[in-house]
Amino acid sequence: MTLPSLKQLRYLVHLHEHRNFSRAAAACNVTQAALSSGIQELESLLRLHLVERTRRMVAFTAVGEQVVEKAREMLRVAQDLGNIGHGEGPLAGMLRLGIIPTVGPYLLPRLLPRFASSYPLLELHVREEFSANLCAALGHGELDCAILALPYPCTALDYDFLFDDPLMLAFHMEDPVGGHATLQEADWTERLLLLPDGHCLRDHALALCGRADLQRQAMSAATLQTLVHLVDNRLGVTLLPEMAVQAGLLHGLHVTTRTLPDPEAKRRIVLAWRSGAALSTTYQRLAQAIREAQH
Repeated sequence: MTLPSLKQLRYLVHLHEHRNFSRAAAACNVTQAALSSGIQELESLLRLHLVERTRRMVAFTAVGEQVVEKAREMLRVAQDLGNIGHGEGPLAGMLRLGIIPTVGPYLLPRLLPRFASSYPLLELHVREEFSANLCAALGHGELDCAILALPYPCTALDYDFLFDDPLMLAFHMEDPVGGHATLQEADWTERLLLLPDGHCLRDHALALCGRADLQRQAMSAATLQTLVHLVDNRLGVTLLPEMAVQAGLLHGLHVTTRTLPDPEAKRRIVLAWRSGAALSTTYQRLAQAIREAQH
């Protein structure tokens, strides 16, 4: 009995992700004809109709969706098998690392030079994405590990703690909130500027102030850099990660910060990977290396 090849399964998974033969072929680094032929061979081998092909779109049949999920499982197992035996020794080889946008710009400038000098055999491939996309990529085996901020509802993942990142209230230097002896939530929640949906920092801010109605807020910004410029122009206040402030995010602006009185006003930065991954010990060593790079 002839079994499907990993190459065929990989073609199918990428086509499912991209819903376009040309983009899927580019992701697989093959021609469109080769990818189409590989999927047709897979369909013939399984005696199943997996993909509906039209000029405008690519759709998967119900059984095609089931085969895609099985294909992902098989590719993950194959990757784990290939990793067995490489979990000991120094950090080396290619490692696909995900990181969220509200951590990447402030951690990587310190982390990457240290890693380049301390672990010259380690080849980091960094991918910056929202938390939801990183969790999905970990589950599909597209990433080895990812730096996330908790709390976040990622399932079937193991974590190693990296550091706590306090949240700070940022406001214009002439804002009245700066003169309050005691900071109360009512002093700032009505004017709070947020990142848009998809940023876990937005969720952390909403949970902290307990104001679900702020979901309907008219003004937001796609990046922390834009948020602080809005604050600099007295359009509101915002919550910033301490690591971003320490990295110089407010340099040159008339914006300052205050520590929030709530001791839980923080996010926990972790390194996460798929539960049961063969290289879990390697990821734990990587987490230790990241912690050491903070000092």
